[in-house]
Amino acid sequence: MKKDKKNDNQHDDSMWKGAPAEIFLRAKALRDRMTTAEQILWEAVKGNKLNGQKFRRQHPIGLYIVDFYNHKNKLVIELDGGYHENEEQKIKDLEREKNLNFNGLKVIRFKNELVINNLSFVLEKIKEELLIK
Repeated sequence: MKKDKKNDNQHDDSMWKGAPAEIFLRAKALRDRMTTAEQILWEAVKGNKLNGQKFRRQHPIGLYIVDFYNHKNKLVIELDGGYHENEEQKIKDLEREKNLNFNGLKVIRFKNELVINNLSFVLEKIKEELLIK
């Protein structure tokens, strides 16, 4: 497990944003049981396959674990299953996104079904976000 390097200034610009050890353990467990949509997207982006960009899966950032993360472009990709349609979950997702944005990260979301049924569209949208940076 990699440890966060502390910067001399107050802003944590590391890729983990001070994630505690237990979050790293939870992230590993999530990597071991990815959803079908996560597996499909991971196969498409791992090994710098997408525009030569490195992506991490089930990546700890602060108290959160994001589905996919590109540190160079500070891009978070979240895949949403059906439970994300629940009003309570929508509120949690919005709060989570606000916190990630506050840390200088851009969050884009895709429904699992979109990844499964139209991966090429999803990859094009991700490429568009990478070009913006």
